[in-house]
Amino acid sequence: MKHIKVGDLMTDEVVSVVTSTSFKDVAKLLAQHDISGLPVLDEEDRVLGVISESDLIVRQTAEHPLMGDVPGGRGTFPSEVSFTAGEAMSAPAVTVHVEETAAGAARLMAHRGIERLPVVDEEDRLVGIVTRRDLLLLFLRPDAEIRRRAVEEILTDTMGLGADAVAVHVLDGIVTLDGRLERQSQIPVLVRLTGQLEGVVGVVGRLTARVDDSPLTTAPRSPLGMPW
Repeated sequence: MKHIKVGDLMTDEVVSVVTSTSFKDVAKLLAQHDISGLPVLDEEDRVLGVISESDLIVRQTAEHPLMGDVPGGRGTFPSEVSFTAGEAMSAPAVTVHVEETAAGAARLMAHRGIERLPVVDEEDRLVGIVTRRDLLLLFLRPDAEIRRRAVEEILTDTMGLGADAVAVHVLDGIVTLDGRLERQSQIPVLVRLTGQLEGVVGVVGRLTARVDDSPLTTAPRSPLGMPW
């Protein structure tokens, strides 16, 4: 069964900086491109870290605290800020491989609480960036496409069943499976695989089987070999 990869959704035109980029230039890039963070690269385009708006603010405040204790004066910030992207970035960077599934990238974002992920190739070089907005496309897939993939990729290609083995209905991302399979053990497999399709919100299984091949529960035995 095919899964949508990060490389299918990422943006390959990435705004990035190097460690020597100045605070002012980083701030300009963030404002010009209306983004909240930038990957920081080394001379071979490997991702060393990420610098965000919050990184700039925290570092600026630490370097130049509000000067409110000057006798007879008001609190002011110094006009010059001299630190670089390499000094203020968050490192190591959280990245995702270009061949990772989109679902895996979404789980990583949720776990780390981040909005975007730099995408790297086999040599950890930057090739793109993927955002939460990009991943929302997974849940905007047409019902007809979800049904087609359920029938072609799961019923026929993966499970070796006929395209009409069960009736597949999809409405607003919810898949209903209705029919009779040969073996009971096929039911949880079909439901699980269907739930893994991109765009599927839920699966309703109305399935029965001709043969119950589920393993029988063996009664526990005593040390003497007799059932309790």
